[in-house]
Amino acid sequence: MTTSTALLLADLTGVAVFAASGASAAVAKRLDLFGVAFVGFVAALGGGILRDLVIDEVPPLAFADWRYAATAAITALAVFWLHPQLVRLRTTVLVLDAAGLALFTVTGTLKALDARVPAVGACLIGMLTAIGGGLGRDLLTAEIPVVLRREIYALAALAGSVLVVLLYVTGKTGPAPLTAAAVLVFGLRLIALRRRWSAPVATLRPPRADGSDPRTDREW
Repeated sequence: MTTSTALLLADLTGVAVFAASGASAAVAKRLDLFGVAFVGFVAALGGGILRDLVIDEVPPLAFADWRYAATAAITALAVFWLHPQLVRLRTTVLVLDAAGLALFTVTGTLKALDARVPAVGACLIGMLTAIGGGLGRDLLTAEIPVVLRREIYALAALAGSVLVVLLYVTGKTGPAPLTAAAVLVFGLRLIALRRRWSAPVATLRPPRADGSDPRTDREW
């Protein structure tokens, strides 16, 4: 199997798992058939479209290659019809989302590197590719985007992007090393969920007894 074929399969697999993630979230919100398909499509292809526009690859693969749109649509419709068998939708969404995050981190970073984007830019593009679909899914289902919460999400994608760049620079771009990078992102995301790891947040001082807001104080 050539690297390009492996990359295509990884990309389509990422499309499928993110489409399932988006469709599962839409089913949980009780959207209709079109709503489920649309949210699945956005979750699956939003990050890839953003990536292709940034690296000036137009039209984006989501529109240029029918296999991407077909994979997203078929997966989303399958989730709609089979959702009674998906008893624990929340757990399913989280696991599928972690898998999509991992796969899109790897493929997005590699495509940026192949487009001769410098290492730092490739890391950022890989991260944006991975979180773009989930961001669109959460906005469409009226959820606070995961990337804006305390959870380790974008940081997991960024760590995977850095590893992919290091592997690329050292010439280790075979299936095994890239799979290891995807496993890193997937494992880090699931462990963070399991152990409730989170990034720090600002601590707000409580209101005073007189009702005044301490945030309005001027600090010198």
